[in-house]
Amino acid sequence: MYKNIAISLFFFLGSAMLSAQVNLLPIFSDNMVLQQQTQAPIWGKSKPDKKVEIITSWDQKRYTVQADAQGNWKTEVYTPVAGGPYTITISDGKPIKLNNVMIGEVWVCSGQSNMEMQVEGWGKVMNYQQEKEEANNYPNIRFLLVEKATSPLPINDIKAAGNGWQVCSSKSVADFSAAGYFFGRDLHKYQNVPIGLIDTSWGGTYIETWTSKDALATMPDMQKKLDVLNKLPISKEDREKKFHSDVEDWKKEIEKIDKGFVNSQAVWATPDFEDSVWKTMKVPGLMQDQGLKGFNGIVWFRKTIDIPTDWAGKELTLNVGVIDDNDFTYFNGVQIGHTEGWMTPRSYKVPKELVKGGKAVIAVRVMDTGGTGGINGSPESISLHRSQSDAIPLAGDWKYQVSLNIKDIPQMPVNTANEPNIPGFLFNAMLNPLIPYSIKGAIWYQGEANTGQAYLYRELMPLMITDWRNSWGTDFPFYMVQLASFTAQQTAPVDATWAELREAQTRTLHLENTGMAVTIDIGDAFDIHPKNKQEVGRRLALAARAQTYGEKIPYSGPMYDTYQMEGNKIRIYFKHTDGGLKTANNEIIKGFTIAGVDHKFHWADAVIEGNTIVVSSPAVAFPVAVRYAWADNPICNLYNGANLPASPFRTDDWPGITAGNK
Repeated sequence: MYKNIAISLFFFLGSAMLSAQVNLLPIFSDNMVLQQQTQAPIWGKSKPDKKVEIITSWDQKRYTVQADAQGNWKTEVYTPVAGGPYTITISDGKPIKLNNVMIGEVWVCSGQSNMEMQVEGWGKVMNYQQEKEEANNYPNIRFLLVEKATSPLPINDIKAAGNGWQVCSSKSVADFSAAGYFFGRDLHKYQNVPIGLIDTSWGGTYIETWTSKDALATMPDMQKKLDVLNKLPISKEDREKKFHSDVEDWKKEIEKIDKGFVNSQAVWATPDFEDSVWKTMKVPGLMQDQGLKGFNGIVWFRKTIDIPTDWAGKELTLNVGVIDDNDFTYFNGVQIGHTEGWMTPRSYKVPKELVKGGKAVIAVRVMDTGGTGGINGSPESISLHRSQSDAIPLAGDWKYQVSLNIKDIPQMPVNTANEPNIPGFLFNAMLNPLIPYSIKGAIWYQGEANTGQAYLYRELMPLMITDWRNSWGTDFPFYMVQLASFTAQQTAPVDATWAELREAQTRTLHLENTGMAVTIDIGDAFDIHPKNKQEVGRRLALAARAQTYGEKIPYSGPMYDTYQMEGNKIRIYFKHTDGGLKTANNEIIKGFTIAGVDHKFHWADAVIEGNTIVVSSPAVAFPVAVRYAWADNPICNLYNGANLPASPFRTDDWPGITAGNK
């Protein structure tokens, strides 16, 4: 019997060894695109010390590499000029054949939600249905959509939609980056080569998370954040546990300074607490509309009710509407519920042991972390129930008292098990596994999340570009999208965080082999995700076509160069005035402001003189500074003859409102 088992086991193991097969990342799959005319790295896993053979059909060349003691192997294959389709066969005894492989140009598409925004998906770009159908005409454009992931350490594995490269079609384009697709489509049209697009993006993310911790460590302003990260557990499960432990410690710290607590006891929730001096507020309702304008922090609410004698000893249900943001709810001084989350409905069970006939007090400790807050919802959603039909309505007047201002509350711990906005986390999980896949360059659409730290972005943006280039070992082209206009248009000269972030992006152009698509004219005041991604992609492609592929075409709108003071006027000189300066629809020039030594800006008169603009204002006798399109959503209309918009700029270097924000 045992002999038969041993023989069976021998044949089983032998069969497993014979059927051994290399493991490849999703970036090596059918339909993939390899960068043309280069030594393209290919890597994977096999059994330890196993010999792996690669055959490329375009030249029938064989490459042999031996896996190391951990089974890792890597080699490089020579790629010809653009073309295909080809096959690549990879074997360590059992071959894998990658079919429909194209040789062409490969670009990484990264950033936050305006890069993530799909052709259809949640964003639905302009004319998305037509764009989907027309995508069937471009089978030599290929997509690799990297799935979202985070990691505290660099990892080598990724997951991709469809487990690999997808051929461009009405189906595959629907959930792919719109800006990336329209960029790639223009390159495909004008370069007439296959295009591979790798979308690795995540909405709402900071630039710091896309940068390696080694690079961030060179910035003194990042040291405190990195010191905290160095103490994080490695596993996701342990980070989750740490978060919950940190939250409990955080709550205890707040209780020490919350006026509603004495010796860790919630005295403001007890039935015998004297609240006659407290003010009254209508519930439901926003507390900022009822005497607490502009306030954020912790507010206690109390409601005294009478419990019917026949309810005594019965379990009850307390509904407290929807609360913005977090609550701790008490019945007769005992906490019966706690919920984290903006505008989440609250419904808590009141244990029968707490229910006695007569006077009872319901207390709700509300923590509002920003904007408006309080106990909201419909009046019917705020009630105490014994049964569906037997209820005490609780809407109406409640007593309230402020206990703690938000500025005095320690920062809430972040759940690093799931949160993407941790320095280095997305670099580790969504970029590092792609390295060193051979690419031509990268496009980037991000910055909205960093507008509050625009001055810091001056360092972060070039740092990230340099970090990526160092990681790949080549100074590849890098093209970014300058932030579009957003929010209500400003009717008076103002300082603006978005303007300062656009300036930081523009300053990044001092790096070699970079470019920028200006989109100040195609934003949306009411939508941070403007729908015209076709023009975004086209302008990015113009920069690549001219700067990377050498086409003799205009690729940038007017860019501020220098200025000259001329009495009570200032003359502005520009680069990229291709075809001359003009305004949209030949209107008068809008968007210029001018200031004197008092630093007060006034709307200015602006006149085109050749390739310069002369700016003045009767309100400023001795001007020293000019700004153009300097607002979150400016009114502006300057273009060049190629119908490309002028980039916002300023001639002064006076400290902005984000200076010093870290």
